[in-house]
Amino acid sequence: MMDILNAFDEYETTALAAIDAVTSSEQLEEVRIEFLGQKKGKLRDIQSLIGKASKEEKPAVGKRFNEVRTSVAARLDAKSASMEPGTATHEDLFDVTLPGTRPHLGALHPVTKTIVRFREIMGRFGFEVVEGPELEDERHNFEALNIPNDHPARDPLDNFYIATAKTNSSGPVLLRSQTSTVQIRTMENQPPPIRIVSLGRVYRPDTIDRTHSCMFHQMEGLMVDRHVTMAQLKTLLTLFAHAFLGPDVKIRFRPSFFPFTEPSVEVDMKWGDSWMEIGGAGMVDPNVFKAVGYDPEDVTGFAFGLGIERFCMKHFEVDDIRRFYENDVRFLSQL
Repeated sequence: MMDILNAFDEYETTALAAIDAVTSSEQLEEVRIEFLGQKKGKLRDIQSLIGKASKEEKPAVGKRFNEVRTSVAARLDAKSASMEPGTATHEDLFDVTLPGTRPHLGALHPVTKTIVRFREIMGRFGFEVVEGPELEDERHNFEALNIPNDHPARDPLDNFYIATAKTNSSGPVLLRSQTSTVQIRTMENQPPPIRIVSLGRVYRPDTIDRTHSCMFHQMEGLMVDRHVTMAQLKTLLTLFAHAFLGPDVKIRFRPSFFPFTEPSVEVDMKWGDSWMEIGGAGMVDPNVFKAVGYDPEDVTGFAFGLGIERFCMKHFEVDDIRRFYENDVRFLSQL
């Protein structure tokens, strides 16, 4: 019986080695016929050896024959599957020695970069960042800011009112037209002294052109304490502009009027041969303090609102605000 089993082992070893050495479908077919052919081949030769075993040996010999035949057939099927199109092994498809493909990484939007920089600079000046809702009621957007009912700024054509939204008092709701609303909410819930900035989106139905958009970003600043002066406001805004745009930037202040500040100024920066408005500022009007429960005889303060896109345009040397929102990746990736 040992001679028969040795023949089976030799057949299995030879067949498996021949299958592993195959490199084409034609060769694989030749190996199949040679080792598993039904009419002729080495399988029939070793199968004939079963008849030479004694009656007692035949169960063990037959079992081993079936094991050998199954082993060779399974290896042949696996080899055939690996050679079919689209069934290459992972090792065949991936060469770890090849250089990798660098993934394309995104980046912050230039306006977001500007906001981050604004926060950093104002943080160094000792201002805390606060936030407020973009949907506002008329009290916080107008009334508490000393904007009367007949003021042109309250015209429905100059604001984005939300027809289907209502506050708890069932009053009109609009998209905030300025981040000054946040200073009201802060003063309603916090006694002086206050030193805050709020950065976020504001909405106005302006005619869209090179320097205007119906949605833009604004930084509102507020400082309330005793003996706060206009000189401090002008110094702060000048230092801020120099910190963000460099010491050579030119800033000027022009007398103006806002209902919530008195006196008020417009702030401009020099761009090329012309001046561009970047925001408004002034000393907080006593009526605003009264609206939030502050005593205007006890405290003073200043407030300012700066257009973030204007600073962003100057910093990145972009002459059209619309470029920031056209979603042109080629343009944005250069900034």
